Amino acid sequence: MTLEDLVGTYTITGSNQSPDAAGYKGELTLALDEHKRIVATWLISGDQRQQGTGFFKNNILVINFNYEGDDKTIYKGVVVYQCITKDLLEGFWSEKHGNPRYLGEERCYRKGVHKEVLH
Repeated sequence: MTLEDLVGTYTITGSNQSPDAAGYKGELTLALDEHKRIVATWLISGDQRQQGTGFFKNNILVINFNYEGDDKTIYKGVVVYQCITKDLLEGFWSEKHGNPRYLGEERCYRKGVHKEVLH
């Protein structure tokens, strides 16, 4: 798998970094910048935009991300995806000010590919 194989848009489902693990859905778009670094944009629950940049090696994608919360604070974190195939990414993430005893989790399915094909 190459970095270029990951470029595209994914439907995501995930759970937050908390003991009650509230779930969420959204969309992840992966692109490449002029230096062939991953540029990621998430749209969570239809209105929360997050962005980040990352790198890829041995089918592992690591992205440092940030977003502005409702309280106008900038939150930062890191997500690590295992690239199962170019159409399915399994990840876990943590925010700097999140609960350190828990990790968020995320699964990404390339848009236009049926989930049944990915299992």
